[in-house]
Amino acid sequence: MSLAGRSVTVKVPATTANLGPGFDTLGLALALYDELTVTVREQPGATVQVTGVGEGEVPTDESNLVVRAIAHAFAAYDQPMPGLDLVAHNVIPHGRGLGSSGAAIVSGIMAAKGLLDGIVDIDALGLLALATEMEGHPDNVAPCLFGGLTIAWVTEDGPQFKKLIVHRGVSPLVLVPQATMSTALARSLQPESVPHADAIFNVSRSTLLIAALIQSPELLLAATEDRLHQNYRAEAMPDTSRLIGLLREQGFPAVVSGAGPSILVLCSDPAQRLAAVELVESESAAPWKSLVLAVDFKGATVVTHPVEAA
Repeated sequence: MSLAGRSVTVKVPATTANLGPGFDTLGLALALYDELTVTVREQPGATVQVTGVGEGEVPTDESNLVVRAIAHAFAAYDQPMPGLDLVAHNVIPHGRGLGSSGAAIVSGIMAAKGLLDGIVDIDALGLLALATEMEGHPDNVAPCLFGGLTIAWVTEDGPQFKKLIVHRGVSPLVLVPQATMSTALARSLQPESVPHADAIFNVSRSTLLIAALIQSPELLLAATEDRLHQNYRAEAMPDTSRLIGLLREQGFPAVVSGAGPSILVLCSDPAQRLAAVELVESESAAPWKSLVLAVDFKGATVVTHPVEAA
């Protein structure tokens, strides 16, 4: 079946992973979206137009991460890769712990799902497997795909997930600095092993965090304590670490967003978000962008457009 003329539009949310103690396991989708339109053309290869974040910086040919994700999905299902025109409008900040690479990968895989509609059926676990193969771990791509709060784990049969609905009292705030952070660098600062007591500490806090996010937001400060990763990475992002310490001293459930350097504050009411923003503005000489966001409950979406008559 020829795909010529097929076109899809994909919308994917930003994500924040770890949420403090849930290292490489917990992720949350946020209502901040990249949008992508992909159209099949007769000529081979791919062209990419980017507006917004990454414009003039990211590749605009087949080496683009979104194009590579589309190609990965087509190859996984033994489908020939068609020529493509991509138009991307990006809003998710790059290199700041908000899942931009995961969003790009999910964009491509969802585009492939839409383009192959009626030819190949890619189910939820198939989507997660494809995304995890490219991203390396499922903590960002799971919430990006499915929305809400996700628990992700890996078995012999591949990555798995459970989606949970977040309590309506949870009010996320993301504080974004001008500086960026490499995920690879952040991971390189992790030790090979951690003390037994720290492992037990994080098990208790991560299980408490599930309860806090879906049922009891008043427990978020205690539930977001962590001993597995944030302290080890603190030297690479001193401003982030200092501000998180100040926020937590004042009762705000603040953590590193993903690999950083952005800060996630899981407030229990909207007024608390405003107070957190005021504290950071008063305590930091460098500018931080405040993103007052809702939790995204839908995850990635794809709309298939009718093929226009020749």
